[in-house]
Formats: sequence, C-alpha cells, structure tokens
Amino acid sequence: MRTLLIVGCGDVVRRTLPELAKRWRIIALVRRHDPALRALGVRQLIGDLDNRASLRRLAGVADAVIHSAPPPTEGKTDSRTRRLLAALARGTSPACLAYISTSGVYGDCAGAWVPETRPPNAQSPRGARRVDAERQLRAYGVRSGCTVSLLRAPGIYAADRLPLERLHKGLPVLSADQDSYTNHIHAADLGRACSAALRQAHPGRAYNISDDSDLPMGAWFDALADAFALPRPPRISRAEAAKVLPPMQWSFMRESRRLINTRMKRELKLRLHYPTVAVGIAEAQSL
Repeated sequence: MRTLLIVGCGDVVRRTLPELAKRWRIIALVRRHDPALRALGVRQLIGDLDNRASLRRLAGVADAVIHSAPPPTEGKTDSRTRRLLAALARGTSPACLAYISTSGVYGDCAGAWVPETRPPNAQSPRGARRVDAERQLRAYGVRSGCTVSLLRAPGIYAADRLPLERLHKGLPVLSADQDSYTNHIHAADLGRACSAALRQAHPGRAYNISDDSDLPMGAWFDALADAFALPRPPRISRAEAAKVLPPMQWSFMRESRRLINTRMKRELKLRLHYPTVAVGIAEAQSL
C-alpha cells in the first residue's frame, strides 16, 4: 500500500480519512500527538512548518501529499509552503500533491462567472499569500515531475460549522441591490475532492471546488435564519459596511464572484453529495 502524507490534518481532511485509509497508508505532520488520529490508525510525525529543522523526516517519506496547512497570518508570501517543499525536495519526490487553496486568489470579479483560466488578482494579503503558495507549488511540480493540483475552495460549511453565531449577534449583510455573490462547498465534499485529485488531477491544474449554488451572500444568511428560526440579518449599504464592519469581515463581503465548477466534475469526476447549500442546510436541520 502506498503512503500518503497529510500536512494540515484539520476538519476537512479528517472527514475523508476513512475513505483515504482504504487506499493509502497515512502519515500526518502534527505539532503534537493527537489521540484521535492514533485511534484512526494514522501515523504521526512531529514537526512545525515554521521550523525548518523539524521537517527533515519528510524527505522521501510519502508517495502522495495533501497540503491543507494555512499560510502565515502576515505578509504576502507563504514561508510555510516554501519550507515544506524544501523538505520534500531532499528525497524522492511524491508522485502527486493536492493543495487546498482558496477562491480568494481571484479577488473581486464583480459577480462574474469565474473559470480556472481567469488570472489570479488577489486583493487582500491573505489572498496574496495563497497566490504565492500556488506559484511555489506549480514550480515544484515542474522541477520534480510531481503532479500538483490546486483546489480553490470558497466558503466551507457543514452541519457543525454554520455561521449561526453571526445571526445571533444580528450582524448586518449588504443590501440586496449591492450584495456580493458568494460560493460554498460542504466540508465533506471538499475532503472527497482531495481524494479525487490524488487519482484524477492533471499536472499543474487548478480546480474550482464549489457546489452548484448561485446566490448572493445575503440570501445565504436569510436561508440559514429561516431554517433555524432566527431573525434575518439587517441590510446595510456598502458605504455603511466599510465603516462599521471589521476589516477582515469586510474584505470577504466586498468580493463578488460565481465559480464555474465544470472542470471539477469533468476531470476529477467528483459527484457532489451536497450539490447546493439547500441540501446541506436540510441535513443540518434534521440532526
């Protein structure tokens, strides 16, 4: 059985561990031992992407990699991905690597439909760090022959990770005539996309990992409010939002785009278990 290295074994990847374990012997890079991973039969290597020396054992250890660790919280480059790739380059390169990126690399697209061929135009530092990571990974793939795939994910949700606290707080959304289009993917489907990418992805390829929903952000929060018997959020103008919302929250709300997911379906052959947010919300209501 071939070996899979998981770098950033968080919620999304953990949801697909049972599926991955059918095909791979799994190793996870962790900062400290996790009993839950041990119970799942995952071998753990202690290491920290902020500490180059701690990554030496990664050289040649795996046939494939899922990289879902976030970049640093500051700056415009991803030093963590740089250290990871340097460690991998010391040994035999993995055959394939799937990276969970973000649709934020596109920046604001004014509500346009966005294919993967649209050039990145990140307009926030966090988006710029992801663009830097993608460039590093593609260059590594060219140098090493590793099949690198970039999974550009939008807003991730699941029954246990819905933004209901925001509704409880009564935080505003944009008025309907000024609202931004938003995109979503269920955490379980994103995990399955990682597994599919290891099998099906084309070298150096980007994939929009998004469901089929087509709705503005306000409509998303209205649907959640209605489903869980909460007040719908108040609506404000963009000018008001820029003044009253925290900078990070406003940076998410002001970007508008609609992701085209045809390549995901055609090349990764991914059949979504949660094709729209309506399906995911209905499941959450039943739990």
